[in-house]
Amino acid sequence: MPTTLSRRRTLECLALLCLVASPITARAADPAVTAPIQRLYDALLTVMKAGSAVPFAQRYDQLAPTIDAVFDLPAILQASVGPAWNALSADQHSSLSTAFRHYTIASYVSNFSSFNGQRFEVSPDTRALPNNEQGVTTRIIPPSGDSHRLDYVMRQANGAWQVVDVLAEGTISRVAVQRSDFRHLVMQGGAAALLASLQRKADDLAKG
Repeated sequence: MPTTLSRRRTLECLALLCLVASPITARAADPAVTAPIQRLYDALLTVMKAGSAVPFAQRYDQLAPTIDAVFDLPAILQASVGPAWNALSADQHSSLSTAFRHYTIASYVSNFSSFNGQRFEVSPDTRALPNNEQGVTTRIIPPSGDSHRLDYVMRQANGAWQVVDVLAEGTISRVAVQRSDFRHLVMQGGAAALLASLQRKADDLAKG
C-alpha cells in the first residue's frame, strides 16, 4: 500500500474537487470547537499505529464511535445529495444514511492505515465562517517532506460542535465533490444507484 499520508493519497481519500472562497476572520480558539478535531486525530493515530496487523473490522469498530461523534454525517449526506434528498422516502433516507456512515468510516480506516512518524497539529485559532460556522486549520506533518493542510468546517447543533465539511489545502471541499458525484448517481439511477455505489466502495475499502 502507498504511504498513507502522501499528498496524492490524502487528496484521494478526501475526494475533493471544488474550490471554496469565503471571507474569514481569525479569532482565539474556542476549546469546544477544536476539541472534536483533536479527538479525531488521537483516534486516527491509534488505528494508524495498530496498522494492518490488526484486522480491518477491529480498527473499524475502534474508529466508528469517534467518527459518529465528530462528524454530522446526516447533514453531510443531505448536503451532498442536494434538493433530491427531500423527494426520497424515509426508508431511502435510512438506507443511504447507513451506507454513507459505513463508507465514511471505512475510508478513514483504509487511508489512515499505517504509522511512519506522522504528527497532527491543530491551530490555536479558529476562523469565523458564514452561517455561524467555524473553521479549524490543521496540518498533517510527515517525518520528512511537505505538510498537508486540512481545514474542518464546524457547525454547532444540540450543544455540540461537529464537522460538516473538510477542506484540503484550506480550499478544496469534500462535500462539493460528493455533491457532484451523488447528484449524478441519483439523476441517472435514483437512490438505488447511490446506495449501490456507497456499498460497493465501502466493501472494496474493507478488502484493501
